[in-house]
Amino acid sequence: MSLSLSACFEASAVGGMDALFKRAEGEGPGGVSLWAGTSARTSRGEGGRVVLVGAGPGDPDLLTVRAARLIAQAQVVVVDHLVGEGVLALIPAQARRYYVGKESGHHTLPQEEINRLLVDLALDGHEVLRLKGGDPFVFGRGGEELEALIDAHIPFEVVPGITAACGVSAYAGIPLTHRDHAQSVMFATGHRRAGASELDWVALARPRQTTVIYMGVGMLEAHCAALIAHGRGASTPAALIENGTTPRQRVVCGTLEILPERARQAGVRPPALLIVGEVVDLAERMAWFTGATVG
Repeated sequence: MSLSLSACFEASAVGGMDALFKRAEGEGPGGVSLWAGTSARTSRGEGGRVVLVGAGPGDPDLLTVRAARLIAQAQVVVVDHLVGEGVLALIPAQARRYYVGKESGHHTLPQEEINRLLVDLALDGHEVLRLKGGDPFVFGRGGEELEALIDAHIPFEVVPGITAACGVSAYAGIPLTHRDHAQSVMFATGHRRAGASELDWVALARPRQTTVIYMGVGMLEAHCAALIAHGRGASTPAALIENGTTPRQRVVCGTLEILPERARQAGVRPPALLIVGEVVDLAERMAWFTGATVG
């Protein structure tokens, strides 16, 4: 690897992306190429495949050994917005990179075109590292991308990653389950297909359960109101965790009733994870990671 995990982590903490990568016009974060609609094609080759890799919630030390090995050897990388800066720093300098990130209100490429890019690169004979934040199969659209590869008869491999709910909650000192407070946990996403039905608020509002909502900052007030309307008490503890597992982690704690206002006052921005349930109260005693806690 060109940089050690700890060195990448320290560099990203001090200077962010610009301390690690030179930006260029027409490039995405970290000097990653933006795809213009067609792959750089020579002639159709054989033997191409796609490796779908989970990059974890941000801290590069949370990569699996296999993920770190594949990243260090990568030659063609298709990367998402939520991949941590320290993880991006492990990509070899000579690797061809394609940034296809989806930020709130702005998608570099529609999902269908991302699928087509993966297929085109593999059909050109490349081994493609598809790098996703968290775990590819937990709100990562990994299943959709594999369906496209299967339809094109392209071989693939999946390397799981630590999903944000598990990694971020651990770094915030919030156990997702606890015998005294929560016997079950439910994950949901604040982003759905256009026209999709609302979340199952009855299920999400069940008592003695931890509820985790991914990508919920933009609809935080509506989410909290919906949980209260479907039976969760307004005084139920809740936390919003921004940039979890990174040096910029901030934890805003409160209740369902007051958390939206506290988040506004703190200026919380995506990416952030909403955790609801009595386990949030344990963060005051169990927080261990050096980050900021508000409220």
